[in-house]
This record gives sequence, C-alpha cells and structure tokens, in this order.
Amino acid sequence: MRPAPLRLKKDQERRLLAGHAWVYSNEVDRDATPLRDLEPGQPVELIAQRGRWLGHGYANPHSLICARLVSRRRGQPLGPALLVQRIRAALALRERLYQAPFYRLVHGEGDGLPGLVVDRYGDLLAVQFTTAGIERLAPSVLAALEQVLRPRRLVLRNDAPVRELEGLDQQIAWALGDDPGEIELSEGGVRFAVSPGGGQKTGWFLDQADNRLAQHRFGSARRVLDVCCYLGAWGLQAAAAGAQRVICVDSAGSALTQVSTNAARNGLAQRIEPVHGDAFEVLQALRDDGARFDRVILDPPAFIKRRKDAREGSRAYERLNRLGLRLLEPGGLLITSSCSFHFGRDALLHAVQAAARRNEQELQLLLAGGQGPDHPTHPAIPETAYLKTLFLRVLPAG
Repeated sequence: MRPAPLRLKKDQERRLLAGHAWVYSNEVDRDATPLRDLEPGQPVELIAQRGRWLGHGYANPHSLICARLVSRRRGQPLGPALLVQRIRAALALRERLYQAPFYRLVHGEGDGLPGLVVDRYGDLLAVQFTTAGIERLAPSVLAALEQVLRPRRLVLRNDAPVRELEGLDQQIAWALGDDPGEIELSEGGVRFAVSPGGGQKTGWFLDQADNRLAQHRFGSARRVLDVCCYLGAWGLQAAAAGAQRVICVDSAGSALTQVSTNAARNGLAQRIEPVHGDAFEVLQALRDDGARFDRVILDPPAFIKRRKDAREGSRAYERLNRLGLRLLEPGGLLITSSCSFHFGRDALLHAVQAAARRNEQELQLLLAGGQGPDHPTHPAIPETAYLKTLFLRVLPAG
C-alpha cells in the first residue's frame, strides 16, 4: 500500500526534528489529513505544515500516539529491506556485548523499530508486536528474523497489556517450532529455568541482569529479603554470593514454586525461604515479627502505567520503600527499582528519601542503574529510559 500523507499542525514538527519519533493525535492537521480515514497500521509519510517532508512511519487513528516515525530517508520506507538492515545492526551490537545468546535482540525505538520487541534465548526467539503498524508487517518481520538468525523456534508473545491501547487482541502462538517448556539460562554462574512461552514478559526480566550482578560490588549479606521476586533472580544471586538466609516474597504461588526449583538446581535450597503473599502485607508482618535484614531488594511491577496514575503510584512507591527500610539494619543496603516510565529516577529517589525521613533514617546513594545495554534508550525519547534501580545504604545512627 502506498504511504498516505499525514500533515502536522503548525510548529508540531519541532519534536520530530529534535529526534523524537512519536506523533500525538492532537498534533495532526485533521482538515488536511483526516485521521479517521486511515487504517490502523497504515504506512504514512509525515509532513510539516509548510510542506517539509519529515519521514516514513505508520499510523493508528485509534491510539493517542497516532503515528510513529521509522525512517528519515525518503528512499528507505518501512519494509523488508529496512527490517533486515536494522535487525542485523541490533544483532551486531549484542554479539559485541554478550558471550552467550541470551538477551533482548530488538528493543523498539531504541533499535529504530517502534512496536517490535524480540528476546533471544539461544535458538528460540520470543517476539512481541505492540503496535498495529508492526503487527501489519508481521510476515515481513518474521521473514527478516529467520533470514538473519535462523531460529529453530519462534513464539509470538502478543499478550502484553499495551496492545489494548492499539486495539489489538492478546494471544500467544508458536510461529516456528513447538513449545519446549522450560529452558535453562545462566546469569553470573547461577542457573535458572525459564519459560519463554508462558512466563511473565517473555519468561525472564533481561533488563535487570546488570543490576542483579552489580549487587556483588557491595559484598555479601548474611540476611536478604527479595520482594516481588518472580523466579528468584535477585535472591539466588545473593545466596550464591554467601547469604545464609534469603526470604523470597511474591504474590504468585507458581513463581515461588519456580524459586524453589531454581534454588535446588543450584544447591541453594537450604538458604531460600519462599513466602507467598502481598508485598505490603508481608513487609508489615515481618516488621511486626521483629525481622531484620542486611539487604532488602524491592523490584515491584509498575505502579504507574498511565500518567494520571502518577500521584497514587508515587504514594505506593513511598509506602513500599518505607516498609522495606524499616527492616534494614543500620549500614544495610536497600536496592529499589521502578519500571514505570512515567516515574523518573529523580521521582523514585524523592519517594525513597521521603520514606527514609518518615522513618528518621539517613541514606547514602551508592549507585544508580538502568536497563542493560541490550535495552538501548533513544536519546530523544525519554520514555524509552523506563527502568531505574537505586542502591542506597542506611547510615548508622549517630
């Protein structure tokens, strides 16, 4: 289909010229190019009000982000050739960074392919289409992945809630090969069984890998609390580094079963104590019981999924961190994260500091981490820098 022109209102091209790739519905000149006439995912050419050509992209009239710019070269529209080129470029980066083929291969805007996420687990690829524009190109995307990587298995993990914003349904389907069930990966010498066809996200939180290993910079801790632990990635790393007691908390019983299995896989079962329950309730119960820890790890799901949730979500982050800080021994380490892209690093730090002051505690910020380099951020799109992980020490009193 030939790209349709999508003309912007006066001065609305400034953000795109600065490098951003999103167009919002209120930035479109609807008289010149009625959005309602476009099909979801239809290719478009973005044009400034005075006629300046801006780039190739795709549109979705039913989404607040009504268009995404993909290419700034006239002779390089979004199609099979561009897909192969950008997937090869993404692969070249990962092959320089990682010895083993377990990483995020394509990270949407960060790799110049808005709406496409690909996680690699050896010869298995887990693919997510999060926009109508990329889903419309699904056959070309899959063909490009097969051409560049020759995978044995490929699963479409189109079950992300963000698809609802694009008017897309949710499903999991195997496009190549069959479901192998659990596969094994190693992180920092610790072995984990993950399920790309059925686990959270695509089976593993690859974005936190560097941060999980960074905790070793601060030495071993005797007693560790890992809250919202999922498969125990943080806690098992701590146990492998010498922790004698690690409590792993999660609201999903199935995840805790996996924690126990992974602990046994690494000979750490005697040091791991899975606890099923709501994070806030378990933290309060531990406080009531007088429990104390040398390290508390808080890695919750996003509390702020929409901008309008910011106030309530900020309170949740502050409350969670206040409860966690209360359980730390003086000199203990708090590792706290947020994956809410509407909640920046400064906002997270402010929430943690507010929690500490309410507890009459003093903190030192030792390290601030983000997503790993296989999740590259786009310098002009702050929304792509979604992960924040802070390492803070509770100062001894006096």
